[in-house]
Amino acid sequence: MKPNLENLPNKPGCYIFLDKSKKIIYIGKAKNLKKRVQSYFSKKNHDSKTESLLKNIFSMDFLTTNTEVEALLLEDNLIKKNKPKYNIDLKDSKSYAFIELTNEEYPRLIIARTDLTKKRKTTGKLFGPFVSAESRNQAINILNKTFQIRTCNKLPKRKCIRYDLGICSAPCTNIISQKEYLENVKKPEMILKGKDKDLIRNLKQTMKKYSKEFNYEKALLVREQLRSVEYLREKQNVERQKKYNEDIINFLIKDEIVYLMIFNISKGTLYNKQEFVFDHKDNFLEEFLVQYYGEEKIPKLLVLPEKLNSPIKGYLEKKKKSKVEIRIPEKGELKQLLDLVKKNIEIQHFGDLEKLEILQKEINLQDLPGVIECFDVSHLGGTQVVASMVQFRNGKPDKSNYRKFKIRAKDKNDDFAAMQEVVKRRYSRLKKEGLTFPDLIVVDGGLGQLNSSLKALKEIEVKIPIISLAKREEEIYLPGGNIIKLNSKNNGRKLLEAIRNEAHRFAIKYQRERRRKSYFN
Repeated sequence: MKPNLENLPNKPGCYIFLDKSKKIIYIGKAKNLKKRVQSYFSKKNHDSKTESLLKNIFSMDFLTTNTEVEALLLEDNLIKKNKPKYNIDLKDSKSYAFIELTNEEYPRLIIARTDLTKKRKTTGKLFGPFVSAESRNQAINILNKTFQIRTCNKLPKRKCIRYDLGICSAPCTNIISQKEYLENVKKPEMILKGKDKDLIRNLKQTMKKYSKEFNYEKALLVREQLRSVEYLREKQNVERQKKYNEDIINFLIKDEIVYLMIFNISKGTLYNKQEFVFDHKDNFLEEFLVQYYGEEKIPKLLVLPEKLNSPIKGYLEKKKKSKVEIRIPEKGELKQLLDLVKKNIEIQHFGDLEKLEILQKEINLQDLPGVIECFDVSHLGGTQVVASMVQFRNGKPDKSNYRKFKIRAKDKNDDFAAMQEVVKRRYSRLKKEGLTFPDLIVVDGGLGQLNSSLKALKEIEVKIPIISLAKREEEIYLPGGNIIKLNSKNNGRKLLEAIRNEAHRFAIKYQRERRRKSYFN
């Protein structure tokens, strides 16, 4: 329904769309309310989300402001309060990795995954979020070992092997008092709070003290602690010396979905990475920035991939109450950071797709191999001959479609015949049941296995692209005898190897199951 637009002024402000039940479904800001709202109903080609919005508009309301910046501020407050259906949902795409210092008699450092959109149920102190689970886990391991923090869920009645290895102070015994243990725990806590400079200074003083007292054993222990702290300081993903905060924002759009990532950088150090996924729409970046910085700390420098035709700078400065610089770099260090963010998005969301595209190109497939099935034969000296088939869908294993085969052929030592048998059984069944064939078949082996499989497909009159992968040189055999050798770093080859290795693992597992059963029969 088209609402009455006659009363709309040519002034800045916010417009509010409502549905039949008078529920607010969208809030937007405009430099000129009349022109902006009219554009919704005069424009013919909208994105799918806007089309859905227009179908559900029953009435509208508006609020005028003196400036466009004031309109942005008002929009921010209204969206927070009403959470309209068609505004961007800024739920973070994942939970973040935290370290928790537990609130126990003898505290521990543990992994705490916490959704930032929900209330935290932890009772201890949280540190993070870390930019990756890997960096978090590495920090925990180093801190636990260096400062001899206990890792047991419950205190045992006697010391364990970790004490003998020198990586636990054994608070379960009387070797260390609670007071001493708590003093020890303060050191990793200082590191996690970013007070590593103070800790380094204290450790150096302590080391000198022990050395003067000829207590070299303790001095050596402190030295190792000092080295670990300095190592952790160096393990930063971005190492640049700055005296201010920066946010680096980039995005990718695919199938009307926006994949956006932010690198939060404090004084040259990347301390947080955030990911958001939401529906694409007109002016999505502007709307995102308004909502995001309505809740989050505004940096001094904001790096974006493209210019915005909006007063977003004024909005941010009014919220921050200080200057905000916005840059759209075309070269240099900031451009490299922008590209790094984009690369992270690609890896995070489309890494497997990239591998599939590379594989398609390398083996000259007409279509993207979204579904790949791989066969492997396994036996022990010609006994307990079995085969496996694994299926990968969009580059990921689809274990619900894994299959096991007990070889029926009389000659148990004929790998070629075994491969021919399982390929024929698999695809004759799919053909009979009218099920979809895969986009690519991979068989483990060389030219012999490939030719046997081709023979099977010919017998049942089925045409499916097929290749074989030989283990020794990782050569790819194509029908007709052509051989492709890909570089070990080639992502297409890496994907094929991962699929083949999974088929091999699954075949061996089944073969062992068969052997185990035969022992008891």
